[in-house]
Amino acid sequence: MADEQFSLFNAGNGATDGANADPSATDFDAIPTTGSVPIPPGIYPDLEILGTHCRGCQRCDLAATRTNVVVSRGSPTAPVLIIGEGPGQQEDEQGLPFVGKSGQLLEKILESVRFNTETDVYICNIVKCRPPENRVPTTAEVAACKGYLLEQIRLVDPKIILLTGATALKALLGVKLGISKVRGQWMEWDGRLCMPIFHPAYLLRNPSRDKGSPKWLMWQDIQAVKAKVDELTGG
Repeated sequence: MADEQFSLFNAGNGATDGANADPSATDFDAIPTTGSVPIPPGIYPDLEILGTHCRGCQRCDLAATRTNVVVSRGSPTAPVLIIGEGPGQQEDEQGLPFVGKSGQLLEKILESVRFNTETDVYICNIVKCRPPENRVPTTAEVAACKGYLLEQIRLVDPKIILLTGATALKALLGVKLGISKVRGQWMEWDGRLCMPIFHPAYLLRNPSRDKGSPKWLMWQDIQAVKAKVDELTGG
């Protein structure tokens, strides 16, 4: 497997939600349009309705500069939910998360342990619109968008949540430690198992595959995730 690891860590899009949803099923008047007021939990009956509404969101200033709202891709019944920071340029252009170089590497990582991105994972971001110049989203932007994320987690109901990078870790779990200090550790949030992992972009900036390197550590982490999923699902 070691040789396979390295070949798969060099340098397919799943389904999206919301394309054919009927927004009349939800009382949109009950959903605050200002980012300072949280989205009520349980407001969306399904991911399609959430996706439709999210694509018209104006809850923060990021709406003014986006090309597309980037809601998600992958399976709505996936055992693993992966959370990134926010869309980059290619994601903003295509309306799908993790489709650039970081996304291609993420695909390789998942494939290395036989995760199928169309059936085994659901991928989304802390914020659904691209921050200008790919900057870190502000506290207000994260707060404005967090209700969508919490609803995605509720509706997908994953066994495991993977938090890619420090922004995702802080936004969901409130943990402010550097990702290198906590990556690979199992944490619990809302009765769910979570694991912080390196963001694929960080791995691209650190290409070494030597023992102890970020890529080597990611290989250990993703194997642990696969083993836990198999344990929880009987796979």
